[in-house]
Amino acid sequence: MRTKGSSAEPEARRLRAAELLGKGKGTNEVARLVGVTASCVSKGKKALRKRGPAGLRARPQPGRTPRLNGSQTRRLVATIKRGAVAAGYDSDLWTCRRVRDLIGKTFGVRYDFNHVGRILHALGFSVQKPEARARERDETAIQRWRKKDWPRLKETRGG
Repeated sequence: MRTKGSSAEPEARRLRAAELLGKGKGTNEVARLVGVTASCVSKGKKALRKRGPAGLRARPQPGRTPRLNGSQTRRLVATIKRGAVAAGYDSDLWTCRRVRDLIGKTFGVRYDFNHVGRILHALGFSVQKPEARARERDETAIQRWRKKDWPRLKETRGG
């Protein structure tokens, strides 16, 4: 399975391997120099024999075309960045289910919420867990403790 990213890098490795093979280097040595396995070099060698240099070029990866096009994806990212409250939700927490519902309402495209997580990850978003805070939390009392009590406690310990 090809690693994620540009197809230019693996193609360049295959072309470099073909060049080294053309200079009379062995399969194992080429594999070591290029940074791939010997079986990869053998496959490339076979493709080169069958189809010539065109056999070493990157081919499009098979798979279904995305249901959201580029402009829809950009709109989705912009909506997510504005926040869930701006999108009509009662809290500013995005969940995969909420994003799935947003995609359905906005673009008429249905995804399973599990797949939405993969889409969000591919768009550069990561899982964030909201910080749990007590309902009874008193911010002014916490600030007062930090300014008055904490320095006093640090002094008594010799810190």
